[in-house]
Amino acid sequence: MINQVPSSDISFKEYGIVSSVADGIIEIVGLRSLKSGELVYVGVHSVTAMVLNLEEKVSKAILFGSDRFVGEGDLVIQANALVRVGVNTGLLGRVVDGLGNTIDMREELAFDTYYDIDVKAPGIISRKSVHESLPTGIKVIDSMLPIGNGQRELIIGDRQTGKTSIAVDTIINQQNNELQMACIYVGIGQKKSAISFLVHKLKEFNSMDYTIIVLSGASDTAALQFLSPYSGCAMGEWFRDNGMNALIVYDDLSKHAVAYRQISLLLIRPPSREAFPGDIFYLHSRLLERAAKLNDDFGGGSLTALPIIETLAGDLSAYIPTNVISITDGQIFLEEELFKSGMRPAVNLSLSVSRVGSAAQKKLMKSISGPLKLFLASYNEVKSFSAFSSDLDINTLETLNRGAKITELLKQKNYSPMDVDSQFVVLFAGVSGLLDDIEITKIADLEAFILSKFSLYEFYDEEESVEIIHAQLKESLIDVINEWQITK
Repeated sequence: MINQVPSSDISFKEYGIVSSVADGIIEIVGLRSLKSGELVYVGVHSVTAMVLNLEEKVSKAILFGSDRFVGEGDLVIQANALVRVGVNTGLLGRVVDGLGNTIDMREELAFDTYYDIDVKAPGIISRKSVHESLPTGIKVIDSMLPIGNGQRELIIGDRQTGKTSIAVDTIINQQNNELQMACIYVGIGQKKSAISFLVHKLKEFNSMDYTIIVLSGASDTAALQFLSPYSGCAMGEWFRDNGMNALIVYDDLSKHAVAYRQISLLLIRPPSREAFPGDIFYLHSRLLERAAKLNDDFGGGSLTALPIIETLAGDLSAYIPTNVISITDGQIFLEEELFKSGMRPAVNLSLSVSRVGSAAQKKLMKSISGPLKLFLASYNEVKSFSAFSSDLDINTLETLNRGAKITELLKQKNYSPMDVDSQFVVLFAGVSGLLDDIEITKIADLEAFILSKFSLYEFYDEEESVEIIHAQLKESLIDVINEWQITK
């Protein structure tokens, strides 16, 4: 007679077997309870993999480590957990990989809290309308394409047109932001030498202390490049969920889409337009929708996203650019021709827009934002027609002259962000026509002189009307410009 063992003493553990491995993809036989996105450990080296395909007879997973340590017949153990990263303030000032592991040759971090990297975006009940400004320190953006706290503003343009520079300047400018913004820079498929230079620059401007760098380099696997923006977003969500403010830069989502296309083709998923899988829109929408400003009942925190997209020959109608443009709340389009002509940053105002940022713009800056945009639109139109005519009327000549001076004012060097009040003072001088008689080569010198002489706070009073402040400021600017002309 067979002795009956009490059922409480019997334990079952299910194992899977690797049936094939190639190009970082493994096929798993067994483990019928696997879920999409779940972690598994493979072989004696416990190489981590994430399940992506659940098919009738096998499951397919992507390896995070090298497939040199995985072979057919290896055991696969279910982790019973989705991919997650450790989160706390200790991440600030550190460089981590796409799974949140430190890679900056410093001490390892200990975590008590972990966040799933792929979660649902906050619902409309928990959100609040954008009402706080997020200053970038860049004149052309803060004046005409303002970004609000909790917004998703796309930075788009060809290669080497200054997209990353705008994002880096925005991070540097946050050291003076009263909202105390935590910044996360996600480098997807970037050269590690470029990230090293970025870290050096952030340290030079004392900005690394509130910044997290999430790097999946060009030499890393497609799986890590695919996961890194979700890991960075989870880190930003921890700040948001704890009532703090965070800014995240995805540099760039074009490489992210290419990495996902590579994974999908290896998984033999049916390709769609430009060989991208059919769910490529959902890939980016479920990431970018997680940026939000929460209402006070949910802590009042925020996560602002600045995704970057690289275009080819300025083609905004390509598949990935049109997808991300339709997801975000506006775009800043950088044009190669403007960049080569010396306009830095090379923002094309006619193709750029911020759909919600103006709701958070300061009262005084908003008072000149509309007239400035209208005047520059008129200037660009007149400028294109003036090339075909030598006989121009006085009004046209005045428009061309003032437009050239304002365009010169909008130029700005890298790593030199400017506070919004200073931006308003110099742009007001240009819009008011106070610089019309100044030589264009001396505009930059005059701008520095104006900013060294007085502060906007001398004229700013919440109780005063905008018209009164404008009148007082104009009178003072005339005196400062006269003083500058005497010294010169």
